[in-house]
Amino acid sequence: MYESFVNKALSKWMEGTGDEGDIVISSRIRLARNLSTLPFPHLLNSTDAKKVVTMIHDALQSLQAQEEEKDLVFINLLELQPMERAILVDKHLISPQHADEVAGRGLIVSLDESVSILINEEDHLRIQCLYPGLELEKVWNQASKVDDLFESQLDFAFDEKLGYLTACPTNVGTGMRASVMMHLPALVMTNQASRVLASLTQLGMTVRGLFGEGTEATGNLFQISNQVTLGRSEEEIISNLLVVAKQLIDQERMARHLLLKETKKQLEDQVWRAYGILTHARVISSQEAMSLLSKVRLGTDMGMIKTVSPQTLNEMLVLTRPAFLQKVKGKDISAFERDAQRATIIREKLLTEPLNQ
Repeated sequence: MYESFVNKALSKWMEGTGDEGDIVISSRIRLARNLSTLPFPHLLNSTDAKKVVTMIHDALQSLQAQEEEKDLVFINLLELQPMERAILVDKHLISPQHADEVAGRGLIVSLDESVSILINEEDHLRIQCLYPGLELEKVWNQASKVDDLFESQLDFAFDEKLGYLTACPTNVGTGMRASVMMHLPALVMTNQASRVLASLTQLGMTVRGLFGEGTEATGNLFQISNQVTLGRSEEEIISNLLVVAKQLIDQERMARHLLLKETKKQLEDQVWRAYGILTHARVISSQEAMSLLSKVRLGTDMGMIKTVSPQTLNEMLVLTRPAFLQKVKGKDISAFERDAQRATIIREKLLTEPLNQ
């Protein structure tokens, strides 16, 4: 059944809906949990790693027998090809780390892909919920529900003083990482992004790229998340991130207003040049595509381009990645062939409706 998750590019978080959806692409809550009776994943031998997978799989089956979470699907990562695992990374269903070493690892994912549970990544369970737009409270409610259900079946490692025990000390406490993926092109174009984002560390936040830790920002997309989990409640973490996100939204809107006021023609020129290249190019690299799609997204959000939906732009974050391009072709293809295939897909997606200027 896993084929449905790797054969389609669209996930719930790409819908382009939700509060502040023109700037906030998605909201995510991730909860780190560990079983009390077994070592952390980096200390597991192969036998115990399989035991963890079995225990969590059994817990899922028990919940489903009780008519709970019937839309959750278990996947053994050994069943997936490297290309298929890479697609799950691109869709933010698993992490790059989880895709690299698959022995003794598994995944539980909901049919709409808003919930995914990584088994034996850095922790025994990484419960992740991902929604479109600025919807941190909604996504927390969903994550909390899933957490409670599995905790009813499994004995999680917990200390009365420290809270949930995790493989990395920075996650001890709530075990929660809350994050928002934001599109901030105007702050970049007005040379404010470096200063604004650097100041977030003083507020207990961290800034990462599109695919999380260890990745650089591409296409003016940034992930903002909390750094501290110990000594703060889940509600405090969410509240603090909401404040920061709304401040960034205000600053991005002011930067967009400034661009319209002072350099409207230049901005329109950049947007339409980007659209023109994307709708006519026959070969395009991933990096260039991300940069140009960011400008088209900005033009769409500001009403300059009226026929390209946010969902289409979000879907292209996956459609144009190397793994999905190879999946479409059904075989490994060269870098040049990927660049040509990427250009074809972008043209087809952007030109499905007549242009309305």
